[in-house]
Amino acid sequence: MGLVTACPLESKTHHSATWEDEIVPDEQRPEKARTSDTTPGGDKPASSGLIPGTKITEAYARLIARDAYFWAWPMVNVYNRRLAFQQIPEPGRLGGVLPVAPLNRLSMLTDYIKPEERAVACPNQDVVYGGALIALDLSPVVIQVPDFGKRFWVYQIVDLRTDSFADMGAMYGTTPGFYLLAGPNWHGQTPKGITNVFRSKTNSGYVIPRVFKDDTPEDTRAVQSVIGDIDLYPLGEYDGRTKRHDWAKTPDIPQPGAAGGKAETRWVFPDKFVDQLPGVLADAPAQPGEQARYTQVLGVVSAAQNDPALKTAMTDEATKADQDLVGPLLQFRNWGIPLPGHWTTQDNGAVFGIDYFTRTAVGKSNIFVNKPTETKYFYQDLDSAGGRLNGANRYTVTFEKGKLPPVRGFWSLTLYDDEHFFSPNALNRYSIGTKNRAVKLDTNGSLTVYVQAETPGADKEANWLPAPQNADFSLFVRAYWPEPAVTTGKWTPPAAVKQA
Repeated sequence: MGLVTACPLESKTHHSATWEDEIVPDEQRPEKARTSDTTPGGDKPASSGLIPGTKITEAYARLIARDAYFWAWPMVNVYNRRLAFQQIPEPGRLGGVLPVAPLNRLSMLTDYIKPEERAVACPNQDVVYGGALIALDLSPVVIQVPDFGKRFWVYQIVDLRTDSFADMGAMYGTTPGFYLLAGPNWHGQTPKGITNVFRSKTNSGYVIPRVFKDDTPEDTRAVQSVIGDIDLYPLGEYDGRTKRHDWAKTPDIPQPGAAGGKAETRWVFPDKFVDQLPGVLADAPAQPGEQARYTQVLGVVSAAQNDPALKTAMTDEATKADQDLVGPLLQFRNWGIPLPGHWTTQDNGAVFGIDYFTRTAVGKSNIFVNKPTETKYFYQDLDSAGGRLNGANRYTVTFEKGKLPPVRGFWSLTLYDDEHFFSPNALNRYSIGTKNRAVKLDTNGSLTVYVQAETPGADKEANWLPAPQNADFSLFVRAYWPEPAVTTGKWTPPAAVKQA
């Protein structure tokens, strides 16, 4: 996905004030609504685990902190987005770029997301995005599905863990109508006219509509009529009638402080981790096999709350884990399933379960991915010889005749800078694929994409994917609504070949 700075505002190495520090009252924070003497599942205190008052060593506290920081990182990420977005006054575009709204509300863009976006790494310019931060402990929400006709669409609906809990999109044959998203503790009546109810295992989550459009002004105008019927709102406002918006009229919302920098907005803070972890785990109860892990972590956190030295040690270890464990996962070549031509992929996006490594790797490098049956992702940092992709060189990516990504939706090849965002260029072009009407096939029927900093010549410019001058970059293939050849690994992308 990809969506600009929205909360904890800080540089890569220094942290000052965040939205949470400045304007989020204690009573509005998700964990404040929960009692402190229960287990994450809401039961009475566990009878096993670390006995309160037990003296533990600093080394053990560091061990627990390091491990917990890694596997809880994606959950803390979404948790802090909730803390930020609950301060949004109305649906709009944060910084004129990011679709944001108050909790349990939705905002839509009207065109491709702008290159300035920094809130979510690896945005795409194939779809019109929407965004909603859901807080199902406050209310279930109704989400509207208009008639998209033959236009590709998918709603990504994930919980605090970034696991999908609702299948809605063209690939599912989802019919137009009203659908309900409910939390784990909701026991109300489903109103008449609701087509289906999807229940989350956590109260916090994220909803991201994606609606395909091509790169022509005509299709930009045409898509407005359908996205105007996309909406999300609390159940109490449901009346069986479609709520319509002119999303072009929503306001730009100023950034809460100075934004900027190349990297993704920081959402996880080692210096806040120990204090935030109990609230995060309360929102994401232990999955089967995790109860011992949760009990152990919460026992050590409790001990640290009563021992400043232990808390300081755990915070220090979280800082080290952020740098040593999580940081390297920004680079695609450091994780994933290896494929020919030095590509990598993952097969369990948005259905991570207890695959903590892949969930955090995806969260760091390109959070909010669709399920593989919705979108298959392929990642590339290297050329065919294993050299780092860099704009000082010229490359070609050639799809042989009949070997374009086999999809029922659409496909694209996107270029990102070394922080996984768009690299500004004179063409304002960041991807090539189904959306591009001007691309030219070779005489033999193949498609060659020219990946380089300088123009390949006027006759080839329609197939040019501009690269940054003398800087590292990455390539990224998306196959939306992939055919079985993609999901089973029979089709993989062609290598990026360095030219002399």
